[in-house]
Amino acid sequence: MSAISRGFSAVRSLLPSAADYREARRSWRPDLLAGLTVGIVALPLALAFGVSSGAGAESGLVTAIVAGVVAAVFGGSPVQVSGPTGAMVVVLAPIIAAHGTGALALVCLLSGLIVLAAGALRLGRTVSYIPWPVIEGFTLGIAVIIFLQQVPTATGGDPGDSTNAAVAAVHSVLSASWPKAGWSLALVAVVVLVMLASMRIHPRFPGSLAAIAVASLLVALLGIRVDVIGVLPAGLPTPVLPALDPAAVATLAGPAVAVAALAAIESLLSARVASTIADTGPYDADRELVGQGLASIASGLFGGMPATGAIARTAVNVRSGARTRVAAITHGLLLLVVVVVGSAVVSRIPLAALAGVLMVTACRMIALRTVRTILGASRSDAIVFLLTAVVTVSVDLIYAVVIGLLVAGFFALRQLARTSGVHREELPGTARAGDERIAVFRLEGALFFGAAERALERVSSAGGVEVVILRMSQLQLLDATGAQVITELIGALERRGITVLIKGIRPDHVGLAERVGVISSLRHQNHLFDDLDTAAAHARSHIARSRTVE
Repeated sequence: MSAISRGFSAVRSLLPSAADYREARRSWRPDLLAGLTVGIVALPLALAFGVSSGAGAESGLVTAIVAGVVAAVFGGSPVQVSGPTGAMVVVLAPIIAAHGTGALALVCLLSGLIVLAAGALRLGRTVSYIPWPVIEGFTLGIAVIIFLQQVPTATGGDPGDSTNAAVAAVHSVLSASWPKAGWSLALVAVVVLVMLASMRIHPRFPGSLAAIAVASLLVALLGIRVDVIGVLPAGLPTPVLPALDPAAVATLAGPAVAVAALAAIESLLSARVASTIADTGPYDADRELVGQGLASIASGLFGGMPATGAIARTAVNVRSGARTRVAAITHGLLLLVVVVVGSAVVSRIPLAALAGVLMVTACRMIALRTVRTILGASRSDAIVFLLTAVVTVSVDLIYAVVIGLLVAGFFALRQLARTSGVHREELPGTARAGDERIAVFRLEGALFFGAAERALERVSSAGGVEVVILRMSQLQLLDATGAQVITELIGALERRGITVLIKGIRPDHVGLAERVGVISSLRHQNHLFDDLDTAAAHARSHIARSRTVE
């Protein structure tokens, strides 16, 4: 295959195809029901996230519609639902506060282009380097946040000024007014009971949709006074290309990178989580980045916000029976229909009912068997898992992933360092006089920056010897630090009058050893051997010559 053909094939793999909808012939009914369910769940979230970010309710709704459809068509996950998210609001709010809503379109464009470029450069699989405990800790933290975010709605209390979900939940409980809070909690209980009962009827029964319908009907019949969705925007705005002012681009470049990083990480983690709870097959990480980049660009053109994959809505989508991207497309189209013709009906849906749906969804995201498995696997895995979850809830999603990666990397390096070793061996063949003045050390495992000093202390402390043979054929990993330590060790031994011979440098280590100076630090170039017997013979001849001189 020519380079041009491979290039066309690579580009084609990042674009939509008929294969994306092959299963839709059999799953269109559950896909439509899932799309309707997640669309209703996404509606108040889109409005709330728009208001919280400072961009306005209409901006949040536009993001859910435009970005939701674009990401569904071009993205790499068949069940991912995209739109505005709480994590993105945390990043966007200070940007909008500092630069105004006029900067939002340019931030969307810049961040979308960055994410799009990352997908085109095939950087999507970098998420595979995130360890399992970090993924599960992130998922657990997200589930807790989703649950806590619903407490103010469930109680009807004031969440206060804090952006932390736990603090806002406590504040809302303390500020709740009764009996209004009692009615809201009663509706949450009804939704939970209906959803639990629906699970017994059939796994794919649209329990959340039925629960919302039941709760809405009760509010209408009994005249219960609770908070409802309220008035919706009248329609979508006309798309406008933002002005590419060089000064504005330079000012917003940093914030756009932060937004792009969050969009990429959250979308890929959400897609990965979705692939573990759905049996729809793997996701294409690179195509997912391309889809999310295009979604943010399109959203910005219509006055929306940067989009990401939304774990909560994706989970609702999967639990409602979604099999293909038809469900996510339906979710976006439903929101568009609501904006155009159905706002009066949907505006009467009680927010407490939607809170109940998300509370159940959050609980379903927590797999107790997985939690027990990680906690029982090893102490390091348990620490990484719990730390990631705690930081996700208490600080920030991006910080949680970064800290989880750093801690997991520390434990991995420590474990790798423990596999390295230096072992003294006997000389091959029949023992001869003077052999006690020759030391053979076998280096094995990994000799890198985390293990080099400790591993070679034993060699440098060897006493009563005149020749040291370093066996390096069993050394699996050697980095620049390890090579430098060997170089310094050889120099120190030679200065003490100890001749150093090296046996069996692996072919993949020769280049590094030459560049760092391992080989040049030897007393003579013929002190480098491929065979232990030959090295031993040379060492014995050296001892024999020194004894003759004595």
